[in-house]
Amino acid sequence: MLDRARILVVEDEPDIAGLIAYGLTTAGYQVETVGDGTTAADTILRERPDLVVLDLMLPGRSGLELLAEIRKSDGPEAVVPVLILTAKRTEDDRITGLEYGADDYLTKPFSPRELVLRVEAILRRAKALPLEGPGRILHGGPIRVELDSHTVRVEDETISLTPTEYRLLTVLLERRGRVQSRHSLLRTVWDIDAEIETRTVDTHILRLRRKLRDAGEWIETVRGYGYRFRHEDRLSTPSPR
Repeated sequence: MLDRARILVVEDEPDIAGLIAYGLTTAGYQVETVGDGTTAADTILRERPDLVVLDLMLPGRSGLELLAEIRKSDGPEAVVPVLILTAKRTEDDRITGLEYGADDYLTKPFSPRELVLRVEAILRRAKALPLEGPGRILHGGPIRVELDSHTVRVEDETISLTPTEYRLLTVLLERRGRVQSRHSLLRTVWDIDAEIETRTVDTHILRLRRKLRDAGEWIETVRGYGYRFRHEDRLSTPSPR
């Protein structure tokens, strides 16, 4: 558990909200619950919690609408980690949630223990600094990552990444030139032993490339295996996305 992290639970079912709050409070977190998207948006803007546990089916503003609003913001709330916890169970629902910017996706009914483990994993990713990189700076092509400040720049532009996107980029940069399998990235980036579909990796890579724009071409797809960040001296054309 990381220093009494503050967690906002957005859930309109009081019994479920109470169960989530009890599990997280017992694990040592500070927990606040709200029951609709509008109140949640105001709370995130005002208090900037360390993590949001978000239901998708909410009265008024849906969870996806709230998530999209957070991620498109120009403020610090844009990178607040979000764990979706919802009854929507299809693969399309999961992929949509991840594409909108969620850091993880858990379906109901859920194990309170698994919820705590996933929250811990997301918060570790948000706090962790990579161990490599002389001067605490990583370079790759036009991309520069300043590890002490968690700042990512492409040329002179600062790029806003979620904790999971940031960790994914730094892992690929640290291991530039070496192919990373999807399962290896799941273990290293997601930091959890529970089974998570490898499509999760593909979805986050797609989102990361979009944010990096042209610089995203430095992340190569190795068909049937995984991904790598190419070396400076490799001039090959990246594989199709």
